[in-house]
Amino acid sequence: MPEDTEEIIRKYALQNAVFFKGKANPKAVAGKILGGNPELRQRAGELTPLIDSIVGEVNAMDPESQKEALRKLDESLLVKEKKERKYELPDLRNADGKVVMRIAPGPSGPLHIGHTRVSVLNDEYVKRYGGDLILRFEDTNPEKIDPDAYDMIPEDLDWLGIKCGKTYIQSERFELYYDYTRKLVEQGNAYVCTCNGDDWRKLKEEKRACPCRDLPREIQLERLDSFFEGKYSDGEAVAVVKTDICHPNPAVRDFVALRLVSAPHPRTGGKYIAYPMMNLSVAVDDHEMGMTHVIRGKDHLNNTFRQEYVFDYFGWKKPEYYHYGLVNIPDTVLKTSIIKQNIADGQYSGWDDVRTGTVRALKRRGIRPEAIRRYWIESGIKPVDIQFSWDNLYGMNRNIIDSVSNRYFFVSNPVRYDISGVPEIRGSAPLHPDHPERGSREYCLKDPCTVYVSDTDSAEFASSGKLRLKDLCNIGYSLPAKYLGDDVSILKTGVKAVQWVSMDSSGATLLMPDGTVMSGLAENAVLKEKNETVQLERIGFARIEKKENGKISFVFTHR
Repeated sequence: MPEDTEEIIRKYALQNAVFFKGKANPKAVAGKILGGNPELRQRAGELTPLIDSIVGEVNAMDPESQKEALRKLDESLLVKEKKERKYELPDLRNADGKVVMRIAPGPSGPLHIGHTRVSVLNDEYVKRYGGDLILRFEDTNPEKIDPDAYDMIPEDLDWLGIKCGKTYIQSERFELYYDYTRKLVEQGNAYVCTCNGDDWRKLKEEKRACPCRDLPREIQLERLDSFFEGKYSDGEAVAVVKTDICHPNPAVRDFVALRLVSAPHPRTGGKYIAYPMMNLSVAVDDHEMGMTHVIRGKDHLNNTFRQEYVFDYFGWKKPEYYHYGLVNIPDTVLKTSIIKQNIADGQYSGWDDVRTGTVRALKRRGIRPEAIRRYWIESGIKPVDIQFSWDNLYGMNRNIIDSVSNRYFFVSNPVRYDISGVPEIRGSAPLHPDHPERGSREYCLKDPCTVYVSDTDSAEFASSGKLRLKDLCNIGYSLPAKYLGDDVSILKTGVKAVQWVSMDSSGATLLMPDGTVMSGLAENAVLKEKNETVQLERIGFARIEKKENGKISFVFTHR
């Protein structure tokens, strides 16, 4: 066998142990060696006893010693190879050349995690095929508009990496919708109804036309003029698009195109009183803006059926429609009206309050837009309903931020311990275990050697009588605490390793997803950290929100 066979075996045995909680698997080690060294396959029988022997030696070592030994043999093997499965969205039907697609939010507030699905899907397809992605503000309900949303939504899209080439605002296009409504009435495909709304709906359910439906065209046009001139009050009249009054789906039978609203619009004030309903404005805009493909939730399926009538009446080419399944997003507040009220009441700090599911809250917590994008690409555009998994999103985010997040200690509700029996204690911990090139956090405690541990770890210390201060030393319980050396094998006896900070630590807070705040101390080295996210050991990932006057504010991301 080659002279370096034992070294090869030892390298891969150490790597397997480091990656699998200190216990290497002889079969896995053999597979790795034979796979990478074909010349040894004919001597597999001779290798087996040697592999078993070396694996036994490696497994007898403590985890820190295994990692250090592997670092000396081959530092590159400390980095675990990640084989990512590639997910792609299906091809679009009839996507000949460039496409035109749209994102069409109602400006009632900023975007939340649910809105990001349609935004990401449309953006992915426009990037694949080329063409135009349009942002269209569907603001035809004046009572549900937040004026700030016209600025917040583009900011959210920009953070998500979504670039819209054109922007339209429906409240600026009312005259266009009026023109098309008049044309529908002239065609005999729309009418103005003055019936009681409940009566009109009841007749539809019974597949019966209301008395207004078949009035002569001249009367309909006179009514439409009166409608626009404000001769009717709110609720006294509506303009209706005719469909099939006997359609098997009651939701598709005749639908309202225009209604009267006396409330002022945040952008246009009292200029208009006739407000288009979405099925009219969306059908007109999708044609006028040249939509080739429309992606939206299957809760819009009936709207698609209604809008197709408008396309057919004018002889327009219809877009290709896709309707993905509904998504249930648990354990988060998404409803704009609730968030807005809680902000007004002082319960929430703003639209980025971490208790909400807004894009701004996710950004504040350190969720990366790449993770959100990957989540929706993997979810795809199938019509099946799905349950949103925060754990899956966090896992995708972890894959992105783990390698860039340096490690630090944070101690909540700190309890002080002075350590006796030694004039000085030195220790060292890597900024990142997989990137030794970044350097280490170096510790030097001098008499009195003072540390702080969390109140929960202090209680454990008092109960067990011993603690290991991670990357520093072991201590025994007394006042002051007793120095017990630096033998890491103490962990095999059940002694707990805990995070700690020294006297020169910084005051810190950690904002949790439920809105509670943990107060404590963090390593002073965090003040020099240049990255936005870090990993607080034994706690989880966190985003550095503020470093000011020697104090640090963290926002918890996830474990």
